[in-house]
Amino acid sequence: MRYDPINPELFITNRKRFILSMEPNSMLICNSNDEMPRNGDQCFPFRQNSDMFGLCGLDQEETVLVLYPDCVKYEMREIAFIKKTNKHIAIWEGHKYSKKEASEVSGIKNIYWLDEMDKILTELIHLCDHIYINSNENDSYRSEVETRDLRFAKYMRNKYPMHSFKRAQPIFKQMAMFKNKYEVELMQHACNITEKAFRRVLKFVKPGIREYDIEAEVSHEFTINQANGHAYAPIIASGKNACVLHYGENNDICKPGDVILFDFGAEYANYAADLSRCIPVSGKFTERQKDVYNAVLRVMKKAITMMVPGTLLNEYNDAVGRIMEKELIGLGLITEEDVKNENPKMPAYKKYFMHGTSHHLGLDVHDLSNRNVPFQAGMILTCEPGIYIPEEDLGIRLEDDILITDNGPVNLMANIPIEVEDVEGVMGR
Repeated sequence: MRYDPINPELFITNRKRFILSMEPNSMLICNSNDEMPRNGDQCFPFRQNSDMFGLCGLDQEETVLVLYPDCVKYEMREIAFIKKTNKHIAIWEGHKYSKKEASEVSGIKNIYWLDEMDKILTELIHLCDHIYINSNENDSYRSEVETRDLRFAKYMRNKYPMHSFKRAQPIFKQMAMFKNKYEVELMQHACNITEKAFRRVLKFVKPGIREYDIEAEVSHEFTINQANGHAYAPIIASGKNACVLHYGENNDICKPGDVILFDFGAEYANYAADLSRCIPVSGKFTERQKDVYNAVLRVMKKAITMMVPGTLLNEYNDAVGRIMEKELIGLGLITEEDVKNENPKMPAYKKYFMHGTSHHLGLDVHDLSNRNVPFQAGMILTCEPGIYIPEEDLGIRLEDDILITDNGPVNLMANIPIEVEDVEGVMGR
């Protein structure tokens, strides 16, 4: 792996947390991701299933994790099955975990080869009453591609029709919202790599370069700092492109006088950072650009103060929207009359600020979460207000990653330039 070894206490802690939510005499069976076909005989680079990784850290295809905390056979309470290597695999694919290595990574003492799984699982399944099976229940997930988890669920229900099957995702969702100290450290590291990339970009940007030139600089900085890569498809949006929220072509020329909106984040040890910044192509904001930028920055600073235990996400989003409303009136983009006559389901500010302010962050950039659970210590969320003005070819979004604590919000990106003077100052040097 590119990243440094992770303290197995991260995974041991997470397994203990998962087990506390399991029904008596129940078992979890969790699968790695598929190797996803690209075209021809090629596959996309492998990326481990986030839920499974968080429980064991085994970052390899064809891996199965089994937790059976009440098993009468003590040695079978935590086991993992891994791909058995051979000379052919070593030559063509490279190194795979040995049993010892898998145990050191995961903290699981009992590791078996995958070809031993059927016999062992059959015995264990006949002992247990309930079987937890995983699936992707992210609210925004839409795909026609069947996952390994779904194929496995169908297989298990067909083979063991008399057993009780339970959804693992509600437990994963509850766990994902709260990061242990080892996860916070990894996410801080991802943020630090992202900072290096942004500072590199500040010194690189000039009129006439292409958006993909900037993307290449970011990718270079990520790679030389041991990141897995991008936590999500990077957005390098200059001028009018910044008004496309999920712009991804990154192929336009950066023109003098335009502002570039960046939205990128490093993925380190499978944990995500998520940053948004805006910079002037020519090194200096115009007065109008500066006014819009500072309006967004004021909203962001006020929003961060609300990221404390007890805050409800929906109420927080509404409150931030009303703060943005005043800024938009001050910028002449909407009027008090617009606000007075607005449709309650579509407030006037939504014309220029149409997305939510925060989302949970972790092993996925849009991490599993329950929107109805109040903010609590240990959660990490983004804070990302924005103003998008298509008629001015100007979009401004600013985003930092915030750890919620009992002593107030902690900004994991506090060292990344954000004030107008700091951005212009670094570009000027």
